[in-house]
Order: sequence, then structure tokens, then C-alpha cells
Amino acid sequence: MYGTVAIVGRPNVGKSTLFNRLVGKRMSIVDDTPGVTRDRIYSKAEWLDREFTLIDTGGIEPDAKDVILSQMRIQAQLAIDKADVIILVTDITTGVTATDADVADMLMKSGKPIVLCVNKCDSIGDVPADFYEFYNLGLGEPIAVSSVHGHGTGDLLDAVFAAMPEEKSGADYPEDAIKVAVIGKPNAGKSSLINKIAGEDRMIVSDIAGTTRDAVDTVVTRGEDTYVFIDTAGIRRKSRVNEQIEKYSVLRAYMAIDRADVCVIMIDANEGFTEQDSKVAGYAHEQGKASVIAINKWDSIEKDGKTMQEFTKKLEVDFSFMSYAPFVFISALTGQRLDKLFELIKYTCEQNARRISTGTLNDLLAYATARVQPPSDKGKRLKLYYMTQASTKPPTFVIFCNKKDLFHYSYQRYIENRIRESFGLDGTPIRIIVRERGE
Repeated sequence: MYGTVAIVGRPNVGKSTLFNRLVGKRMSIVDDTPGVTRDRIYSKAEWLDREFTLIDTGGIEPDAKDVILSQMRIQAQLAIDKADVIILVTDITTGVTATDADVADMLMKSGKPIVLCVNKCDSIGDVPADFYEFYNLGLGEPIAVSSVHGHGTGDLLDAVFAAMPEEKSGADYPEDAIKVAVIGKPNAGKSSLINKIAGEDRMIVSDIAGTTRDAVDTVVTRGEDTYVFIDTAGIRRKSRVNEQIEKYSVLRAYMAIDRADVCVIMIDANEGFTEQDSKVAGYAHEQGKASVIAINKWDSIEKDGKTMQEFTKKLEVDFSFMSYAPFVFISALTGQRLDKLFELIKYTCEQNARRISTGTLNDLLAYATARVQPPSDKGKRLKLYYMTQASTKPPTFVIFCNKKDLFHYSYQRYIENRIRESFGLDGTPIRIIVRERGE
């Protein structure tokens, strides 16, 4: 690892488009609306076999009074503090603005190496005459770039590595780190939870639903274990996803689920279970992810001796499609039961990756079929010959039989229940694949 590079600048100069170009895939939200990128986005990038970490940031508005814009500035400052080299992105179509000059002054005070990028130089050949006014920023030689077409990005990265301090090595977190996606509908307290865990204002936290639009990673070490928490945008019903920006956010939340080991499904205790919660949880279930259902804002609920028990009973009905998932009642505000949440995250992750020997599985199969005979139809009885575990994450079992049509869903559920009864596998879905002998 060769270091960390932060892309900064005022809003709407093409920082996210440049970020996507440099990492080689669509990671940041790109839209013509100023202020779309709000939180810091991290990704690995590579240039000439040298790997580095690239940070995209929200646009800097030095004198911003709006609550979101001012917090975007704080997030950008945090990224600058972490960076080894800073790329200041400007826009050839607007020329040097007063905000560009203010941002340049702010960056020079950081003492970090700065590479000046003049974006949107889309024509190949000589640069426009307006290009030379960017020398007035006092940051050295500007580099003409087209983030849309890719022109000049090689020269930009060459300049970045020329300014890079000594080589760094080591990953941001170990390979065995547990990746946790915190998912749920908007304003359930996902960012507040990660802030409480991380002990810093790692996320922009606001009471405005939909504040977090991008998935962001936070590395937390607890004892001997390392966790990577992925905060995600709240997932709304598709009928309510009208903004193009929010469509990207929903997609990114689903991508966060795809790369997670464990999903923490956040439920707002004040609102209870909603149809949208079932959609969010359903996607995690379909992807075979270990899951923990965290009921947040429990400190704000008036309670008597039976409140938690009654709430749990209702949730068991609501989440009947993923009855394996454990519940934990937490408060992101006070830190209530966060130790229990960590225990469940670690345990369900282990269960999701658990492997069971073939001999043990076939002993179970023999016991299960002796206890409840397989179904029959028109004189033909289902025979189960053999069971083996094909993969983990989630635990996937292949059962060989004489005729697949006879292996009804109800009997598959019976076998699944016997597997859970014998081996636990709490917090993780189970997949059963049926094969006829000879397939």
C-alpha cells in the first residue's frame, strides 16, 4: 500500500466522476446536483502496480451555513487529515472562483502535498487559454484532465506518486475482519450506531431522513477481533425512490449487503416493523447473509415488565420468514446492549461459515427419515440416499434422492429444522439443494 489520496474541491467540479475513473468502477454517486457526495468514500485504486487508497469527499463550501453543507466541510477536513496527498479538483468551464481560492488556502495550511487538477478539459490537444489562470492559485503546475473521457488521468497519477511520501505497507484491516452492513429504512439510527461504536463523528448524523447516501466503511477493533462497519443509505420502497440520486443510494446499499458477512437490520422501536423492513431483511436473506435484528431507540420506549417480551412475540411473527435471526434491543444514543450486539455479530458470522462433516450429516439424515417417513405419491415413496455440505456462507447442503418431485417443501423444511436442532446454525439461512441420483 503506497498511501492515501483525497480528492477535494468545491461542489460540482467532477470529483466523484474522477474518483470513479481512477478506481475503475462506479463507486461514488455521480449527479449534476451540487452536494450529492456527502460522506467520505474509500476505495482501493492502482497505478503501475502500485496500490493506494483513494478518498472521495463532499464539496467544500468554506463559509457554508447550511447544516448538511457545513458537515460536508467537516467530513472533507477529516479526509484531508488522513491523506498523504491531496488532489484539488477545479473546473475549466467556470475558471478560478473565489471558492477555489479559499479551498486552496485551506489546503495549503494543511501542509500536505497538493496536486492541482483542472477538470472538464474534454478536447484532445492544446488546452484552452483559460487554463493558465489556474497558476494563480499558487499550487504549482496544473494538470489538464477529463474525468469523463479519461484524458490526462495518467499524468495526474504520475504527479500524485511524485508527491507521495515514503512507501507504506499493510492493509487497512486484516483479511479475517468481520464485515458488517448496517441496513434499514431511513432515519432508523444507522449512522448514530456507528458513531457510538467508533467513538468519533465518522458519519454525518442528522434527523433529516436520507442524510447518508453512500456506503462508508469504519474499521473497529474490539479485543482480538476486527470489524468493518458499512453504513448504508436507508432503503425506501421503490415507489418512493423518485430522485435519481436515491436510486444510486439504494443500489449501493444492496452492494453493501453483497460484500458483508453479517447484516445488522435496524428497526426503529418507535415505528415498529414496517413493510419496508421486510423488504430490506428479505434481500439479506436472499443473499444468504448472517443477520441480527437490532431494535434501536429502545431507551425512548415506555416499559413495564412485559414490554420486551410482547415486542419480541410480535417481531417473531413479522420476521417469520427468517426465524433464525436473533433479536437485540439497543440504543445507539446511550450505547445500551452494544456488547450483546457485538457478541451476536461474531457468533452469527461463525455460524454462517460453519462446516459439518458428511458422516455426521448422514447420521442425522438416517435419524430424521426413521423418525418421520418421507412422503409418497401413487405408491412411489421418496428415498433420501445421501447428504453432504457443498459450501458455506450460507451453509448449503446437497441431498440426493430417487425423485425430486416427491421431495416436497414441507419435508425439506422438516430436514432443515432437524439440521438446526442438531447443529444450531443460529443467525444464518440454510440452503438445501435437491439432486436425483445420477445428476
